[in-house]
Amino acid sequence: MTFVNYFPGRGTLIERTFLEGEAKGEAKGEAKAILRFLEARGVPVPHEARERIASCTDLDLLNRWLDRTPHAESVEHLFAEDPESPTESQGSPAA
Repeated sequence: MTFVNYFPGRGTLIERTFLEGEAKGEAKGEAKAILRFLEARGVPVPHEARERIASCTDLDLLNRWLDRTPHAESVEHLFAEDPESPTESQGSPAA
């Protein structure tokens, strides 16, 4: 008896299941890295923030958070839409 493997690109149930599992594993790894990095830097992570990070499955968002982690002073800074834009300049016209 032989096993025939039709992926990638066939859209089979096996392929979709494999890719979903792979994406979940990658997201879990990114979240773990963010939490460990914050812990190593001594940034307090409240339970709600820890849950938000750990349960996130959006890889683009997790990567943005990971990019911000080295400079984050707090989890609020990590979650900020644009952490580097000063609040004083909001609403001022661009030069």
